[in-house]
Amino acid sequence: MRVRVLGCSGAIASGCRTTSFLLDDNVLIDAGTGVGDLTLDEMARIDHVLLTHSHLDHVASLPLMIDAVAARRLAAGAPPLQVHALPGTIAALRTHIFNDLIWPDFAAIPSVDTPLVRFVSFSVGEQVRVGGKAIEVLPAVHTVPAVGFAVDSPSGHWVFSGDTHRNPAFWDRVNHMAVAMLIIETAFSDREKALAQRSLHLAPSLLAEELDQIARDRRFPVYITHTKPAETALIMNEIERFDATPNRENDVRHDIRWLSAGMEFEL
Repeated sequence: MRVRVLGCSGAIASGCRTTSFLLDDNVLIDAGTGVGDLTLDEMARIDHVLLTHSHLDHVASLPLMIDAVAARRLAAGAPPLQVHALPGTIAALRTHIFNDLIWPDFAAIPSVDTPLVRFVSFSVGEQVRVGGKAIEVLPAVHTVPAVGFAVDSPSGHWVFSGDTHRNPAFWDRVNHMAVAMLIIETAFSDREKALAQRSLHLAPSLLAEELDQIARDRRFPVYITHTKPAETALIMNEIERFDATPNRENDVRHDIRWLSAGMEFEL
């Protein structure tokens, strides 16, 4: 399985794209602004979109992408693009975006019976099989209904935390998986730790406590995502500092790396 990082920033700026990952060429995980760097042909090959939650940085490109490839998909007789998400996320999209005020309701265009988009709900813990991939819906703790994902591959699971705060249930499940790589958010620096807690995100000191929940016999690369552009350098410095001084006797350093748009992984 090939994973292409289209965007992994917590906000926009020059060179910064918000969260989106392309799995092979047919499955999209989140639909942030990074989707805009795909060609029309690449967008037209996407048949499934899985959303972690409804916040704009994770869905901003979804309505625009659908519009961009609508004529091409209709001419090809392609089935509806399937958008998979929690019921609360789907409700938010239909109420606030695909409402014929902000954007057309593509779930009824060209008709309700033959739409361009079909919304498919899932629940936490569910195993979703789409585009030849087995994807488990993982728990997340955020200000709106939210999830993470674990995608099975020949090398092990590609695990994405989604936007989340302290999350024991996530680690309980991850510790029972063969993990090839973990992508986890750290949106704020410790100087904005109070804001991270209020908005249910992670900051470096909170991340350190979360990583302490990884089982002692598990080792896998941990990639940091969703940093705010104005805070990225400070966040990286704070993470490097805590990881250089493990906080438990006989603890080991984590294999922490930095995610950036344009990276590709073969799993």
